Amino acid sequence: MKKILIPSALLLAAVLNSCGEEKKETAPVETEPVIETFDLKKEKLSSELSLPAELSGFRQVDLYAKVSSYVKDLKVDIGSQVQAGQLLIELEAPEISSQLAAAQSRLHSAEAVYTASNATYNRLLETSKVEGTISKNDLDIALARKSSDYAQLQAAKASVREIQVNRGYLQIRAPFTGIVTARNVNTGAYVGPAGKGSDLPLLTVQDQKKLRLAVSVPEAYTGYLKNGDEMSFTVRSRPNDSFKAKIQRMSGALDLRLRSERVEMDVINNDGRLLPGMVAEVKIPLNAKDSTFVVPKSAVINGAEGIFVIRVNDGKAQRVEVKKGRETDEDTEIFGNLAPNDKLVKQASEELRDGTVIKR
Repeated sequence: MKKILIPSALLLAAVLNSCGEEKKETAPVETEPVIETFDLKKEKLSSELSLPAELSGFRQVDLYAKVSSYVKDLKVDIGSQVQAGQLLIELEAPEISSQLAAAQSRLHSAEAVYTASNATYNRLLETSKVEGTISKNDLDIALARKSSDYAQLQAAKASVREIQVNRGYLQIRAPFTGIVTARNVNTGAYVGPAGKGSDLPLLTVQDQKKLRLAVSVPEAYTGYLKNGDEMSFTVRSRPNDSFKAKIQRMSGALDLRLRSERVEMDVINNDGRLLPGMVAEVKIPLNAKDSTFVVPKSAVINGAEGIFVIRVNDGKAQRVEVKKGRETDEDTEIFGNLAPNDKLVKQASEELRDGTVIKR
Protein backbone atom coordinates (compact mmCIF):
# COMPACT_ATOMS: atom_id res chain seq x y z
CA MET A 1 0.00 0.00 0.00
CA LYS A 2 1.24 3.43 -0.93
CA LYS A 3 1.20 6.23 1.56
CA ILE A 4 -0.02 9.66 0.37
CA LEU A 5 1.88 12.53 1.83
CA ILE A 6 -0.04 15.86 2.29
CA PRO A 7 1.99 18.99 2.69
CA SER A 8 1.67 20.60 6.15
CA ALA A 9 0.78 24.00 4.67
CA LEU A 10 -2.23 22.54 2.87
CA LEU A 11 -3.31 20.69 6.02
CA LEU A 12 -3.20 23.90 8.11
CA ALA A 13 -5.24 25.79 5.52
CA ALA A 14 -7.90 23.09 5.51
CA VAL A 15 -8.22 23.19 9.34
CA LEU A 16 -8.56 26.99 9.43
CA ASN A 17 -11.16 26.88 6.64
CA SER A 18 -13.27 24.33 8.54
CA CYS A 19 -13.11 26.42 11.75
CA GLY A 20 -14.28 29.49 9.87
CA GLU A 21 -17.23 27.56 8.47
CA GLU A 22 -18.22 26.36 11.99
CA LYS A 23 -18.15 29.94 13.34
CA LYS A 24 -20.41 31.14 10.57
CA GLU A 25 -22.88 28.39 11.27
CA THR A 26 -23.08 29.00 15.10
CA ALA A 27 -23.25 32.86 15.08
CA PRO A 28 -26.35 34.02 17.11
CA VAL A 29 -29.19 35.66 15.30
CA GLU A 30 -30.02 39.16 16.62
CA THR A 31 -33.65 39.54 17.87
CA GLU A 32 -35.58 42.43 19.39
CA PRO A 33 -35.76 42.27 23.23
CA VAL A 34 -39.10 41.28 24.73
CA ILE A 35 -40.43 43.78 27.30
CA GLU A 36 -42.34 42.28 30.22
CA THR A 37 -45.64 43.89 31.16
CA PHE A 38 -48.29 43.33 33.84
CA ASP A 39 -51.92 44.23 34.46
CA LEU A 40 -52.47 47.08 36.93
CA LYS A 41 -54.61 46.09 39.93
CA LYS A 42 -55.80 47.65 43.15
CA GLU A 43 -54.94 46.14 46.51
CA LYS A 44 -54.51 47.11 50.15
CA LEU A 45 -50.87 47.77 50.90
CA SER A 46 -49.66 47.04 54.42
CA SER A 47 -46.35 48.58 55.31
CA GLU A 48 -44.35 49.47 58.39
CA LEU A 49 -42.74 52.74 59.40
CA SER A 50 -39.79 52.94 61.80
CA LEU A 51 -39.45 56.17 63.77
CA PRO A 52 -37.38 57.27 66.78
CA ALA A 53 -39.31 57.93 70.00
CA GLU A 54 -38.56 58.94 73.57
CA LEU A 55 -39.62 57.40 76.87
CA SER A 56 -40.46 59.67 79.79
CA GLY A 57 -42.02 59.24 83.21
CA PHE A 58 -45.80 59.24 83.17
CA ARG A 59 -45.67 61.81 85.96
CA GLN A 60 -42.64 63.93 86.83
CA VAL A 61 -42.35 66.90 89.18
CA ASP A 62 -39.55 69.22 90.22
CA LEU A 63 -39.83 70.26 93.87
CA TYR A 64 -38.81 73.79 94.92
CA ALA A 65 -38.87 75.73 98.18
CA LYS A 66 -41.84 78.06 98.55
CA VAL A 67 -40.32 80.20 101.34
CA SER A 68 -36.78 81.34 102.10
CA SER A 69 -35.30 78.81 104.52
CA TYR A 70 -32.49 76.37 105.27
CA VAL A 71 -32.46 72.62 104.72
CA LYS A 72 -32.79 71.11 108.20
CA ASP A 73 -33.18 67.42 107.34
CA LEU A 74 -32.88 65.61 104.00
CA LYS A 75 -34.70 62.29 104.34
CA VAL A 76 -34.26 60.82 100.82
CA ASP A 77 -31.62 60.55 98.13
CA ILE A 78 -31.34 59.59 94.47
CA GLY A 79 -33.03 56.25 93.85
CA SER A 80 -35.24 56.38 96.96
CA GLN A 81 -38.69 54.89 96.50
CA VAL A 82 -41.25 57.27 98.01
CA GLN A 83 -44.97 57.08 98.72
CA ALA A 84 -47.56 59.79 98.18
CA GLY A 85 -47.50 62.19 101.16
CA GLN A 86 -44.14 61.00 102.48
CA LEU A 87 -41.94 63.68 104.08
CA LEU A 88 -38.92 64.24 101.83
CA ILE A 89 -37.27 67.43 103.11
CA GLU A 90 -37.70 69.39 106.34
CA LEU A 91 -36.80 73.07 106.11
CA GLU A 92 -36.13 75.57 108.87
CA ALA A 93 -37.05 79.30 109.00
CA PRO A 94 -36.89 80.78 112.57
CA GLU A 95 -38.48 84.06 111.46
CA ILE A 96 -41.70 82.22 110.55
CA SER A 97 -42.00 80.95 114.13
CA SER A 98 -41.56 84.51 115.38
CA GLN A 99 -44.15 85.79 112.91
CA LEU A 100 -46.59 83.12 114.02
CA ALA A 101 -46.13 84.00 117.69
CA ALA A 102 -46.73 87.69 116.96
CA ALA A 103 -49.81 86.93 114.88
CA GLN A 104 -51.24 84.72 117.62
CA SER A 105 -50.71 87.55 120.15
CA ARG A 106 -52.60 89.95 117.91
CA LEU A 107 -55.33 87.38 117.59
CA HIS A 108 -55.72 87.07 121.38
CA SER A 109 -55.83 90.86 121.68
CA ALA A 110 -58.48 91.11 118.98
CA GLU A 111 -60.52 88.40 120.66
CA ALA A 112 -60.44 90.32 123.97
CA VAL A 113 -61.45 93.60 122.34
CA TYR A 114 -64.27 91.95 120.48
CA THR A 115 -65.49 90.19 123.59
CA ALA A 116 -65.67 93.51 125.46
CA SER A 117 -67.42 95.41 122.66
CA ASN A 118 -69.84 92.55 122.13
CA ALA A 119 -70.71 92.49 125.83
CA THR A 120 -71.19 96.28 125.88
CA TYR A 121 -73.53 96.15 122.92
CA ASN A 122 -75.56 93.32 124.41
CA ARG A 123 -75.99 95.23 127.73
CA LEU A 124 -77.06 98.39 125.93
CA LEU A 125 -79.46 96.38 123.82
CA GLU A 126 -81.10 94.86 126.89
CA THR A 127 -81.27 98.22 128.63
CA SER A 128 -82.78 99.91 125.59
CA LYS A 129 -85.81 97.70 125.92
CA VAL A 130 -86.87 99.99 128.75
CA GLU A 131 -88.15 103.07 126.99
CA GLY A 132 -86.12 106.24 127.48
CA THR A 133 -83.03 104.63 129.10
CA ILE A 134 -80.66 104.38 126.10
CA SER A 135 -80.71 106.63 123.08
CA LYS A 136 -80.76 105.04 119.65
CA ASN A 137 -77.54 106.85 118.73
CA ASP A 138 -75.63 105.25 121.62
CA LEU A 139 -76.93 101.85 120.56
CA ASP A 140 -75.83 102.42 116.97
CA ILE A 141 -72.35 103.50 118.10
CA ALA A 142 -72.01 100.33 120.22
CA LEU A 143 -73.14 98.16 117.26
CA ALA A 144 -70.62 99.84 114.94
CA ARG A 145 -67.79 99.28 117.41
CA LYS A 146 -68.77 95.67 117.82
CA SER A 147 -68.77 95.16 114.03
CA SER A 148 -65.39 96.88 113.70
CA ASP A 149 -63.85 94.74 116.43
CA TYR A 150 -65.30 91.62 114.81
CA ALA A 151 -63.65 92.56 111.51
CA GLN A 152 -60.34 93.06 113.28
CA LEU A 153 -60.73 89.64 114.87
CA GLN A 154 -61.31 87.98 111.51
CA ALA A 155 -58.27 89.74 110.04
CA ALA A 156 -56.13 88.49 112.95
CA LYS A 157 -57.38 84.93 112.37
CA ALA A 158 -56.56 85.17 108.64
CA SER A 159 -53.06 86.41 109.46
CA VAL A 160 -52.46 83.42 111.72
CA ARG A 161 -53.74 81.01 109.06
CA GLU A 162 -51.47 82.59 106.43
CA ILE A 163 -48.37 82.15 108.57
CA GLN A 164 -49.41 78.59 109.45
CA VAL A 165 -49.72 77.82 105.72
CA ASN A 166 -46.24 79.25 105.13
CA ARG A 167 -44.92 77.14 107.96
CA GLY A 168 -46.46 74.10 106.28
CA TYR A 169 -44.28 74.82 103.24
CA LEU A 170 -41.28 73.98 105.40
CA GLN A 171 -42.21 70.33 105.02
CA ILE A 172 -41.85 69.12 101.43
CA ARG A 173 -43.77 65.92 100.77
CA ALA A 174 -44.06 63.56 97.81
CA PRO A 175 -47.02 64.47 95.59
CA PHE A 176 -47.33 60.89 94.32
CA THR A 177 -45.73 57.47 94.61
CA GLY A 178 -42.51 57.27 92.61
CA ILE A 179 -38.73 57.42 92.73
CA VAL A 180 -36.35 60.28 93.42
CA THR A 181 -34.28 60.80 90.27
CA ALA A 182 -32.41 64.01 91.13
CA ARG A 183 -31.14 65.77 94.27
CA ASN A 184 -29.51 69.19 94.14
CA VAL A 185 -29.20 70.23 97.81
CA ASN A 186 -27.49 69.17 101.02
CA THR A 187 -28.31 69.72 104.65
CA GLY A 188 -27.76 73.34 105.66
CA ALA A 189 -28.19 74.77 102.18
CA TYR A 190 -30.11 78.02 101.81
CA VAL A 191 -33.11 77.70 99.52
CA GLY A 192 -35.97 79.94 98.59
CA PRO A 193 -38.16 81.38 95.83
CA ALA A 194 -35.43 83.80 94.73
CA GLY A 195 -31.65 83.84 94.64
CA LYS A 196 -29.07 81.21 93.81
CA GLY A 197 -30.78 78.58 95.91
CA SER A 198 -33.73 78.50 93.49
CA ASP A 199 -31.79 77.83 90.26
CA LEU A 200 -32.29 74.06 90.42
CA PRO A 201 -35.10 71.99 91.96
CA LEU A 202 -34.42 70.50 95.37
CA LEU A 203 -35.62 67.08 94.23
CA THR A 204 -37.12 65.50 91.13
CA VAL A 205 -39.68 62.72 91.57
CA GLN A 206 -40.84 60.46 88.74
CA ASP A 207 -43.53 57.83 88.43
CA GLN A 208 -41.76 55.02 86.58
CA LYS A 209 -44.36 52.28 86.97
CA LYS A 210 -45.97 53.67 83.84
CA LEU A 211 -44.09 55.52 81.12
CA ARG A 212 -45.03 57.74 78.20
CA LEU A 213 -43.73 56.81 74.77
CA ALA A 214 -43.92 59.88 72.52
CA VAL A 215 -43.29 59.79 68.77
CA SER A 216 -43.68 62.45 66.08
CA VAL A 217 -45.46 61.00 63.04
CA PRO A 218 -44.91 62.80 59.69
CA GLU A 219 -47.93 64.41 58.08
CA ALA A 220 -48.07 61.87 55.24
CA TYR A 221 -48.74 58.99 57.65
CA THR A 222 -51.06 60.51 60.26
CA GLY A 223 -54.18 59.33 58.43
CA TYR A 224 -53.29 55.69 58.99
CA LEU A 225 -53.32 55.88 62.81
CA LYS A 226 -56.05 56.00 65.44
CA ASN A 227 -56.41 55.55 69.19
CA GLY A 228 -56.04 51.92 70.25
CA ASP A 229 -53.63 50.89 67.48
CA GLU A 230 -50.93 48.57 68.82
CA MET A 231 -47.31 48.90 67.84
CA SER A 232 -43.98 47.42 68.91
CA PHE A 233 -40.74 49.13 69.87
CA THR A 234 -37.20 48.32 70.94
CA VAL A 235 -34.51 50.11 72.93
CA ARG A 236 -30.75 50.00 72.48
CA SER A 237 -30.00 48.70 75.97
CA ARG A 238 -32.18 45.62 75.33
CA PRO A 239 -31.78 44.81 71.61
CA ASN A 240 -33.18 41.29 72.02
CA ASP A 241 -36.39 42.41 73.72
CA SER A 242 -39.46 43.73 71.94
CA PHE A 243 -42.11 45.75 73.77
CA LYS A 244 -45.68 46.57 72.80
CA ALA A 245 -47.87 49.60 73.48
CA LYS A 246 -51.17 51.06 72.29
CA ILE A 247 -51.87 54.60 71.16
CA GLN A 248 -53.63 56.47 73.96
CA ARG A 249 -53.39 60.11 72.90
CA MET A 250 -53.01 61.98 69.60
CA SER A 251 -52.42 65.72 69.60
CA GLY A 252 -54.81 66.33 66.69
CA ALA A 253 -52.56 69.05 65.27
CA LEU A 254 -49.26 69.29 63.42
CA ASP A 255 -46.13 70.77 64.92
CA LEU A 256 -45.34 73.85 62.86
CA ARG A 257 -41.59 73.14 62.84
CA LEU A 258 -41.56 69.42 62.11
CA ARG A 259 -44.92 69.15 60.30
CA SER A 260 -45.69 66.07 62.36
CA GLU A 261 -48.29 64.98 64.89
CA ARG A 262 -47.33 64.00 68.44
CA VAL A 263 -48.61 60.55 69.35
CA GLU A 264 -48.34 59.13 72.88
CA MET A 265 -48.55 55.57 74.16
CA ASP A 266 -48.67 54.30 77.75
CA VAL A 267 -46.12 51.63 78.65
CA ILE A 268 -46.56 49.55 81.81
CA ASN A 269 -43.14 49.22 83.45
CA ASN A 270 -43.72 47.29 86.66
CA ASP A 271 -40.52 45.27 86.17
CA GLY A 272 -38.39 48.40 85.74
CA ARG A 273 -36.70 47.22 82.54
CA LEU A 274 -37.30 50.58 80.85
CA LEU A 275 -36.03 53.93 82.08
CA PRO A 276 -37.24 57.47 81.37
CA GLY A 277 -35.06 59.20 78.82
CA MET A 278 -34.41 56.08 76.74
CA VAL A 279 -34.58 56.47 72.96
CA ALA A 280 -36.77 53.82 71.36
CA GLU A 281 -37.34 52.72 67.78
CA VAL A 282 -41.05 52.37 67.13
CA LYS A 283 -42.42 50.23 64.32
CA ILE A 284 -45.72 51.73 63.26
CA PRO A 285 -47.99 49.54 61.07
CA LEU A 286 -49.54 51.47 58.19
CA ASN A 287 -52.60 49.54 57.10
CA ALA A 288 -54.48 51.05 54.16
CA LYS A 289 -58.17 51.75 54.67
CA ASP A 290 -58.94 51.60 50.91
CA SER A 291 -57.48 49.71 47.95
CA THR A 292 -54.96 51.61 45.85
CA PHE A 293 -52.74 50.92 42.84
CA VAL A 294 -49.66 48.95 43.92
CA VAL A 295 -46.84 48.24 41.49
CA PRO A 296 -43.29 46.83 41.68
CA LYS A 297 -40.66 49.44 42.41
CA SER A 298 -38.98 48.66 39.10
CA ALA A 299 -42.07 49.94 37.26
CA VAL A 300 -41.66 53.50 38.60
CA ILE A 301 -39.10 55.86 37.13
CA ASN A 302 -37.88 58.75 39.27
CA GLY A 303 -36.02 60.83 36.72
CA ALA A 304 -35.19 64.41 35.86
CA GLU A 305 -38.50 64.81 34.04
CA GLY A 306 -40.52 63.66 37.08
CA ILE A 307 -41.98 60.46 38.47
CA PHE A 308 -43.83 58.32 35.96
CA VAL A 309 -44.73 54.81 34.83
CA ILE A 310 -44.89 53.49 31.26
CA ARG A 311 -48.28 52.33 30.01
CA VAL A 312 -48.65 50.24 26.86
CA ASN A 313 -51.28 51.85 24.62
CA ASP A 314 -51.93 50.22 21.23
CA GLY A 315 -48.55 48.53 21.37
CA LYS A 316 -46.67 51.78 22.04
CA ALA A 317 -45.12 53.28 25.17
CA GLN A 318 -46.94 56.10 26.91
CA ARG A 319 -45.49 57.85 29.94
CA VAL A 320 -47.98 58.56 32.76
CA GLU A 321 -47.01 60.95 35.54
CA VAL A 322 -47.74 59.59 39.03
CA LYS A 323 -47.20 60.36 42.69
CA LYS A 324 -45.69 57.83 45.04
CA GLY A 325 -47.26 56.83 48.35
CA ARG A 326 -46.05 54.26 50.84
CA GLU A 327 -43.35 51.77 49.98
CA THR A 328 -42.30 48.27 51.00
CA ASP A 329 -39.15 46.37 50.13
CA GLU A 330 -40.52 45.39 46.72
CA ASP A 331 -43.68 47.40 45.99
CA THR A 332 -44.77 51.02 45.99
CA GLU A 333 -48.12 52.77 46.04
CA ILE A 334 -48.87 55.12 43.11
CA PHE A 335 -51.55 57.68 42.32
CA GLY A 336 -52.25 59.10 38.87
CA ASN A 337 -54.40 59.00 35.75
CA LEU A 338 -54.57 55.23 35.65
CA ALA A 339 -57.30 52.60 35.46
CA PRO A 340 -57.50 48.95 36.52
CA ASN A 341 -56.12 46.43 33.99
CA ASP A 342 -53.87 49.00 32.32
CA LYS A 343 -50.78 47.37 30.85
CA LEU A 344 -47.63 48.71 32.49
CA VAL A 345 -43.98 47.94 31.79
CA LYS A 346 -42.50 45.98 34.69
CA GLN A 347 -38.88 47.03 34.13
CA ALA A 348 -39.32 50.66 33.15
CA SER A 349 -36.45 52.67 31.71
CA GLU A 350 -35.95 56.30 30.74
CA GLU A 351 -34.86 55.04 27.31
CA LEU A 352 -38.48 54.11 26.57
CA ARG A 353 -39.91 57.29 25.10
CA ASP A 354 -43.49 58.04 24.17
CA GLY A 355 -44.36 56.17 20.97
CA THR A 356 -41.70 53.47 21.32
CA VAL A 357 -42.99 50.15 19.96
CA ILE A 358 -43.41 47.63 22.79
CA LYS A 359 -42.97 43.98 21.84
CA ARG A 360 -44.50 41.64 24.38
